[in-house]
Amino acid sequence: MRFRLVSTILLIGTQFVAAQSQIENLKDSIVSQQLDEVIVTATRTERQLSSLPLPVTLVGKKQIIKSGTVRLNEILNEQTGIITVADESGFQGVQIQGIASDYILILIDGVPLVGRSAGNFDLSRLTVGNIKQIEVVKGPASSLYGSEALGGVINIITEKPQTEALSGNASYRIGSFTQQDINLDLKQAFKKFRYGFFVNRFSSNGYDLNEDVEGQTVNPFTNYTLNGRLYYDFNDKLSLFTSARYYDQNQDAGFTLDSIQYEGNTKEREWNTHARLDHKWTPNLTVAYELYYTNYMATELLADPISTNVLSDSDFNQKLFRPEVRGSYTFASENENNTGLQNGTLTAGMGIQLDELDRTYFDETVNFTSQYLYAQYNFNPIEKLNIIAGARFDNHSEYNNQFSPKLALRYQLNNNLSIKGSVGYGFKAPDFRQLYFDFTNSVVGYTVLGYNVALDKLQELVEQEQILSVLVTEDELDKPLEAESSIGYNLGFNLKHGRGNTEVNFFRNDFKNLIDTRIIARKINGQNVFSYMNFDEIYTTGFEINSSYKITDELNISAGYQLLYAFDKQKKQDVADNQVFVRDTESGQSVALSQSDYFGLVNRSRHNANFKVYYDIPSASTNVNMRVLYRSKYAQYDTNGNDLIDNYDTSFIDGFVTLNAAISKTFYKNLTLQVGANNLLDYTDNNIPTMPGIQGYLKLNYQF
Repeated sequence: MRFRLVSTILLIGTQFVAAQSQIENLKDSIVSQQLDEVIVTATRTERQLSSLPLPVTLVGKKQIIKSGTVRLNEILNEQTGIITVADESGFQGVQIQGIASDYILILIDGVPLVGRSAGNFDLSRLTVGNIKQIEVVKGPASSLYGSEALGGVINIITEKPQTEALSGNASYRIGSFTQQDINLDLKQAFKKFRYGFFVNRFSSNGYDLNEDVEGQTVNPFTNYTLNGRLYYDFNDKLSLFTSARYYDQNQDAGFTLDSIQYEGNTKEREWNTHARLDHKWTPNLTVAYELYYTNYMATELLADPISTNVLSDSDFNQKLFRPEVRGSYTFASENENNTGLQNGTLTAGMGIQLDELDRTYFDETVNFTSQYLYAQYNFNPIEKLNIIAGARFDNHSEYNNQFSPKLALRYQLNNNLSIKGSVGYGFKAPDFRQLYFDFTNSVVGYTVLGYNVALDKLQELVEQEQILSVLVTEDELDKPLEAESSIGYNLGFNLKHGRGNTEVNFFRNDFKNLIDTRIIARKINGQNVFSYMNFDEIYTTGFEINSSYKITDELNISAGYQLLYAFDKQKKQDVADNQVFVRDTESGQSVALSQSDYFGLVNRSRHNANFKVYYDIPSASTNVNMRVLYRSKYAQYDTNGNDLIDNYDTSFIDGFVTLNAAISKTFYKNLTLQVGANNLLDYTDNNIPTMPGIQGYLKLNYQF
C-alpha cells in the first residue's frame, strides 16, 4: 500500500512534466499565480517566493479556508515534509526534515512565542482564524533568528486591514465530540489609522480511545484567543504597528493511581505585546525599532476529591522581553535602468533578549540574558544569479558565544528552470529545564537534575543516604553544558512546465553536542538519578518533491513526497561494529544487530506523502477539496533495552492513510456553508491520542 501510494504520486508528478509540450500555448501559467506570494521570514525583507534560494513552504489564507482547518497543527500536517508529532501529554509539536519540535522556532508576526512542554511547543494553542499566511523556512535559520531556529522557522502572519469600510467575518463551526470553533474578525482602514480585532473560542467535550483505561484520552477543554492590532501612518516615511494577544485555556484533568481517581484541571494563559516603529530615512534606507514582551503561564492541580490528598501541584511562569533595532539598505546600481539589477540589499540588526522562568521544580526564579547582532547581504552579481550571505553573533550568559553563518545561492538557468542551494549553521541554547530542573517522581522514585544544579543536589542526596553509587566524576559535571549545533545543506531545483510547477530539494543536517539524559547515580531504592549531557551526534537526510498542476482554471491538483533517513551516528557505528545485541525470540540467544535492522530515530517515518485536489464550480458558488495524507511506520520508543530503535522493537505504529475532505457553498455572496470531515477512513490507534477516528463538522461563515 505504501509503495502504491508513493508510486501513484510520483507518476502524477511525471505526467505533469510530460504535459508541458501540450500546454505551452496557454497564457495563464503558474508564474502569474505566484506574483502575490511575498514572504518576509526567510530574509527579513519582502521577497517573492519563487525567487528565493532557500527551501520555503507558504500556506496562504485561501488554502486554510478551503481546507476547513481551525488550528495551526492541522494545516501544517498537510504540508510536504512537515509532520506533527504528539508527545506523552497529547501536545502536538512539529517535525521538519526529521528535526524535532525542540529545534523549530515559532513566530507570530516575526516575534517568538514561548512556553514549551519538555521542549515541545503545542501548536494547537494557535488558531488560524485571522491568519494571512504561514511561512515555513526549512533548515538552519540561526543566522537571522538565533537559538531554537536550528531546524527551521514557522512564522504566522496576521492580516493587515486594507479598506475604509468595516470588513471582516463571523463564523461558527460545530463538529464531532461537540467541538466548537467561533470566530469574529473585524478590520477597518482610515487615511492614517487602521485597526484589526479578532476573538476566537474553541472547545471540545474530549473523547476516549480506550474504554479499558479509566478516564478520557483527551479531556474536555475550552480556550479563548483575543488579538488586537493598531496601525498608524504618521506620514509616508514613518509608521507604527502595535498588537496585543491573549490566550486562555482551561482543561479538565484526571489520573488513576492505586485505584484512586485523582481529579483536577490544567490552566494555560499567554499574552504578548508587540510594538514596531518603521522609519524610511531615505528611499534606500529603512529602519525598524521594535519592543516585544510575552508571558506564558501554566498550572496543574490533581487531588483525590475524597481525601483531598494532592498528587500534583505545579506552576510554570515564563517571561521574555526583547528590544531590537534592524535596518535595510538597498544599494543603487549603475546598470539599474538598463538591466534591472541592483548591487544588493544589506539587512542588519541588533538586540537584547531577557528570559525568566519561575517553575515548581526550580529552587528559585532563573534568568538568561543574551545580546546579539546579525547582518545579511542579498545581491545579484550577474543577472541570473542571486546570492544571500549572512551571519549572526550571540553572546549568552549561560553558554559559549555562538557565531552562525549562512550562504544561499539561486541560479536561473532559463525561463522555466532554476537551481538553488544553501548551507547554514544552527544552534540551540541549553534550556531552563536542562540546566536547573530538580524533580523526583513521587510514585516511581527516580530523580532528574539540571546540569547546573546536579553537583550540589547530588551531594544533598548523598548526605541524606539515598545514593548507592555515583557513576560520574565531579569533573564530568563541572564543564559548561554546550549549545547544541548543526550544519544544514539544501540543494534543489524548480521547474515550471506550462500550468504546472515541480520543486525538488535534497537535504542533509548534521548535529553535534545534542543534549540528552544520562544516569549519573543509582539510588538505594533501585531507581536512578539522571542529568543532562552533551554526547549525541545525529544526522537527517533525504529529499522532498512537490508538484502542482492547474488542469483548468477551476481544477488544481498537487502531490508531495518526502524520503527521510535519520540516525544516531554513534549507534550506527556500534551496529556496524557488532556491538549492539537483541534477544532472538525463537532461540532465546542474544544476536548482534545488522545494519539493516537499525531503523533510525524515534518518531521518524521513512516515507511521507500527500495528494490534494481543489475544484471550484463558479456557476454554483461551490468549491470541493480532498487531501490524502500518508505516513509510513515509525517507532515511539525502545522496547528491548538496547537503547535504539530496531526492527525487533514492539512500539511501531504501522503506516496509515488519512483522508480529509470539505465542500463549501456560498449563498447571497456573503454567507458560506462548509461541510467536511477529517480522517474519513476512520483510522484510530490507542497510541496516537490525536487520532480519534472520523471527525465531521459543519461551518457557517458570514463575510462582510
